[in-house]
Parts: sequence; C-alpha cells; structure tokens
Amino acid sequence: MEGVNAPLEQPLDLIVGIGNPGKEYADTRHNAGVWYVERLADGLGAVFKAEKKFFGRLAMVRFADREVRLLLPDTFMNESGKSVAALANFYKISPTAMMIAHDEIDFPSGKIRFKQGGGLAGHNGLRDISKRMSGTTDFNRLRIGVDHPGNRGGVTGHVLGKVSKADRSMIDTCISEALSATSMAVSGNWQGAMQRLHNAPQPFSEK
Repeated sequence: MEGVNAPLEQPLDLIVGIGNPGKEYADTRHNAGVWYVERLADGLGAVFKAEKKFFGRLAMVRFADREVRLLLPDTFMNESGKSVAALANFYKISPTAMMIAHDEIDFPSGKIRFKQGGGLAGHNGLRDISKRMSGTTDFNRLRIGVDHPGNRGGVTGHVLGKVSKADRSMIDTCISEALSATSMAVSGNWQGAMQRLHNAPQPFSEK
C-alpha cells in the first residue's frame, strides 16, 4: 500500500490533473493526470471554465456528498504550482485537502496508486507545487504509471512522447479502477480507497 502507515481521514476539496497544455501534448504520457481528471469530469457531467486568475480551467462538481473543485492548469508541467497555489490560496484549501493526479515513471503502464504526502521522486510538476506552497509535500497524489525508458537521459523524451495504443489501453483501464475508488478518497476514507485500488486487478506486467 502506498502512503503513510496511518492514512489521514481528510476529505478532498480539490482534485488537480497536471500536464502540458495544447493539442500537441494531449496524447503524451506527461498528461496522464489530465486524462484522469477529464474522465472524472465527464462522468459527472462537469464543464470546465477558463479562470485566468487561477491560470487554468476549473469545474465545480457535487461528488460523494461534497462540493469539489476540479482543476486543469494551463501552465506547463514545470510551472504547475502557479495554478495550484493561486487557487488553493484563494479558497484557503489546505494541502491535505487536495489531490494531484500525475504521471509516474517509476510504475509500469497500467499500475496506479493513491499516495498521501511523502517525497516528490524528482517529478517537476510536484516539485513546483511544493515550492509555491511553502515547501509542503503534504498534498495527496494519484500516481499513474507510464513506464520508464530504461535510462535517465531518455526520461524527457519518454514523458513527452505519445503513448502507444497498447499502453494507453492499460492506462485507461487503471484510470477506470481509480475512478471507482475516488468517491472514498473524496469523502476521506483513504484507507478504503487505497485498499480498493491496491487490490483491484491492473493490466501491467512487471519488467
């Protein structure tokens, strides 16, 4: 199970999908977090509206008996914190009440996990969010596996590359599993959400 030993029972007020803006990046691995939030919004009939003061697109949904904001930053990945911090500071949303969905190269395509707080694992988007929020790493994450290129020098090209049909199918399958557990995370039942996702069949094969 990912995350701290005793998950905080903290409901969510904000879910963010980080990636890169523009059509040229829409199908790249770095946008896996965006895919998740877009599917969450579609399932709830939510419509995103551009909010210049938050440097992104925002939707408000009623989910798990809570009002939850969904945010898709219009900033590039390495400036994700500009959007997240602007919204969080405006609405006074604490880090523990937000979840960041992002690509995870340390997981194979088709593996997905919730995580509460902890290290940033060198992820530029998470690093910028932490930097712009006074160095905190207390925010929750949804780690969406996109596989590793096998060498450090190939990481940038890998995450900015378009995902294969086979890998996208596996990623979409694991996002479906995450969506089925999201209501528990939103309501603060992190133990249940983590267990459900951890025990769900996922289509990856370890390398």
